Amino acid sequence: MGRKAKAPAVKPARREAELRPATIEAFLAQQQEQDLLRFITCGSVDDGKSTLIGRLLWEAQQLFDDQLAALTAESKKYGTQGEAIDFALLVDGLAAEREQGITIDGAYRFFATNKRKFIVADTPGHEQYTRNMVTGASTADVALLLVDASQGVLTQTRRHAYLVSLMGIRHVMLAVNKMDLVGFDRAVFERIDASFRQFAQTLGFESITTLPLSALKGDNILARSANTPWYSGPTLMGYLETIKVKPKVSGKFVFPVQWVNRPDSKFRGFSGSVAEGRVQVGDEIRVTASGQTAKVAAIVTMDGPLVEAAAGDAVTLKLAREIDASRGDVISLSASPLDTTDQFEATLVWMDAEAGLIGRVYEVKLATQWASASITNIKHRVDINTLAHEASRQLGLNDISVCTLALSKPLAFDTYEHSRALGSFILVDRFSHTTVAAGMIRHSLRRAQNVHKQALSITRKDREKLNGHKGRVIWFTGLSGSGKSTIANALEVELHAQGRRTYILDGDNVRQGLNKDLGFTDADRVENIRRIAEIAKLMMDAGLVVMTAFISPFMREREMARELIGADNFVEVFVNTPLEVCELRDTKGLYKKARAGLLPNMSGIGSPYEPPASPQIVLDSTTKTRECVKRLLELIV
Repeated sequence: MGRKAKAPAVKPARREAELRPATIEAFLAQQQEQDLLRFITCGSVDDGKSTLIGRLLWEAQQLFDDQLAALTAESKKYGTQGEAIDFALLVDGLAAEREQGITIDGAYRFFATNKRKFIVADTPGHEQYTRNMVTGASTADVALLLVDASQGVLTQTRRHAYLVSLMGIRHVMLAVNKMDLVGFDRAVFERIDASFRQFAQTLGFESITTLPLSALKGDNILARSANTPWYSGPTLMGYLETIKVKPKVSGKFVFPVQWVNRPDSKFRGFSGSVAEGRVQVGDEIRVTASGQTAKVAAIVTMDGPLVEAAAGDAVTLKLAREIDASRGDVISLSASPLDTTDQFEATLVWMDAEAGLIGRVYEVKLATQWASASITNIKHRVDINTLAHEASRQLGLNDISVCTLALSKPLAFDTYEHSRALGSFILVDRFSHTTVAAGMIRHSLRRAQNVHKQALSITRKDREKLNGHKGRVIWFTGLSGSGKSTIANALEVELHAQGRRTYILDGDNVRQGLNKDLGFTDADRVENIRRIAEIAKLMMDAGLVVMTAFISPFMREREMARELIGADNFVEVFVNTPLEVCELRDTKGLYKKARAGLLPNMSGIGSPYEPPASPQIVLDSTTKTRECVKRLLELIV
């Protein structure tokens, strides 16, 4: 790259020689000795986060000639400052960001002074991009929370402050920006400072430093501004260079396996990055899931072997003996094993427009571990303005809620307070593969350790032998009035005549007892099907042929039932009767009520019905029931 740019227009408050060593060699040597501070800029939209970072980089002489030339040209095309440089364009790199004048995606910048190295994450202020802010905060040590002096503390300011607290950041600088718009009024500054401190009393911050500044004009960035003679605190750069952040020292070695490294038949190692702690050649390690142990024979890196590896090191561990481990396993020291759980309480930040529902199955990723997970309870949602706890039946976009989750298998874990690596996770939609939530584990649930599967003497195989046939589940799905119950009943009559043990789980019948407490909201429908799937599995285990006749409108829950019961034992029957035919039948009068607005959640009318993508058989009840049963018997007998 080119030489460092000369200061345009206004001279920086510090000379370049004060920020840089005299030679490149001295600079590189100095950088190796410096510590690294990661910080995030956050706050409400249009508070000036990108402008502040751009101004900071320029004031600190971090721009080269070619960057300055490009910035000057882009400022004329996209800028919002007339003929002046628009510093926000340094970090707003997407075309959409420049056209709209907002930050959409997170941007990271590295810079250094003669005292410290920095990585800054510029994150969006818009509520719809909360996921980007959470990502940036997940690795930060300090939060630079901006407030527009002319607007004061807003809802999104409070949201970001709360999220910063949840993500474990304990040092906050409240940067009251755009002080030039209020005439550098001390009273305005002090009012904003008092308002924020009152809100943040319960957030657990170790330090809050409030700074009056103007990112656009450069006030209090590198040097004290003559416009704020009443302010005696540090400048922005002074704060960043001197804030002391205590690194968390973990007593446990945590090594999530990312890859089994086997370049040839003579070498087999486990590759990944050390998440916490340290390991030495000769240490005995343990694979958490299997409990297998082995000693470390070598620690291999691209730059040669190491005697010891510590947190942050990307290494391959070669063991003294062969053990079974693969991607997704977590390795610890044998003397300090990790805890596992399949149920825990966590704080979830919901990031998807589609609601999160109790009972719906998602994929959870914790470190390199994957499992299926479902929300079993929403304990409360946090009101971001008052921090009050509110009752909630589902999770909406940007909701912050405390929930309990159940996993399909135990995973190595820790609380987020003690471990970011093993205490944080994401939830992923199983169909769209979208990340729908970020979570921080609060604690394991006691029942995760207290409930154990009981081995029974009589097995499913024994029951099926006594019955003379195998158990399985015939899952009928279709709109109300499609003929599911009629066909299921006719099928049971025929199977019973053949001497097979059967049972029908019918939607209306089950709602009169087991599911009497459930309504017809999306959340209730999900829970309804979850319970039915569990009951059907138990009845199949008894060796019965179970028929379920439910609308079961959502593809995700039908897929959950298939996986729970087992694909080999699950026959999905789609009764594909047209909506207009179902409405003409309307034997229960439900469609009439729905069209009159009395049933807002009627499947196919006010609530969606998602047809199966690949059912084993598709039936149309406008044909004779006898023909439908004949086709089913050919498939299942």
